Amino acid sequence: MTDTGIPRPRSGSVLLSVRQLKVQHRLRPRLPFAPPVLLRAVDEINFDLRAGETLGVVGESGSGKSTLARALLGVQPVAAGSIRYDGQELVGRDARGWRRLRREIQMVFQDPQGSLDPRMRIREIVAEPLEFLCPEIAPSARAGRAADMLACVGLGPELLDRYPAELSGGQCQRVGLARALVVKPRLLICDEAVSALDVVVQAEILQLLRALQAQTGMALLFITHDLGVVRRLCDRVLVMYFGRTMEHGEVRTVLTHPRHPYTKALLASLPGTGATERATFLRGGEAPDVTVPLTGCLFTARCPMADEQCPRRVPHTHRLRDGTAVACHYVSDSWAPPIRAA
Repeated sequence: MTDTGIPRPRSGSVLLSVRQLKVQHRLRPRLPFAPPVLLRAVDEINFDLRAGETLGVVGESGSGKSTLARALLGVQPVAAGSIRYDGQELVGRDARGWRRLRREIQMVFQDPQGSLDPRMRIREIVAEPLEFLCPEIAPSARAGRAADMLACVGLGPELLDRYPAELSGGQCQRVGLARALVVKPRLLICDEAVSALDVVVQAEILQLLRALQAQTGMALLFITHDLGVVRRLCDRVLVMYFGRTMEHGEVRTVLTHPRHPYTKALLASLPGTGATERATFLRGGEAPDVTVPLTGCLFTARCPMADEQCPRRVPHTHRLRDGTAVACHYVSDSWAPPIRAA
């Protein structure tokens, strides 16, 4: 059975719907008058995200996770496909059209210090979105709301008048999180939002995000390389490899019963999985050809199951009986021993 690769959603309203999304980068040709080379950064990505749900996006560096996030925010040009937010098409929307949605769609960036204005005090950084996106809030109330949100992410009032350069990387990350949450968005995109935090603070932030979801119905798209965070926070997970979806399904199913060889290799890299011998799946092998058009499976050079057809045929996305979607020629719906949780 094949389809677009979107696991059947549970009951609830779909807030974000992505179909056949493509992002391509144009490279300057090496020779004069030669045609430009197009690289696939994101290729035919499909998913739905419901209100109150968290979708984890995982994969190695270079898999296209951050490019996907920028495309969803409208700051990365889209080559093809559709992004619908609450029934509204976002692809092709101009700056004025996006301005009305900035309050509802917010992002926490991967580089905490690079995303904060070094000339502004922390209180000003967090309150600034209220000035531009929530004009109904009186100026006298903005400072209080900013201070309350900073307290929610674990930062005390003694930091309000400091500058980003005076804070640690973890503190800057929490400031970025407070700035995004202060306008009470309906969709929050987190790009490695807890990677700079220690384990204790990381757990507190994840608990805060869960609590805010329960209160507001906010949807989360959580980009991370940490499968432990995915296990604790996310409802579903999308596994990407060089711009394409390898596997997509419920977190419990994917992390305990992975079908795609790449997902198995990612899980094998975690300590305590009882599958350390499968870590060799990720060793060696040449990087796949990401120029347009796609001619085969991207994971061929690193896959222990690959045969002569894999580099010649693009695998269909199969949806299995448990709802998991897997892009592999040899995916099986048969039972296999689950990977022991770390």
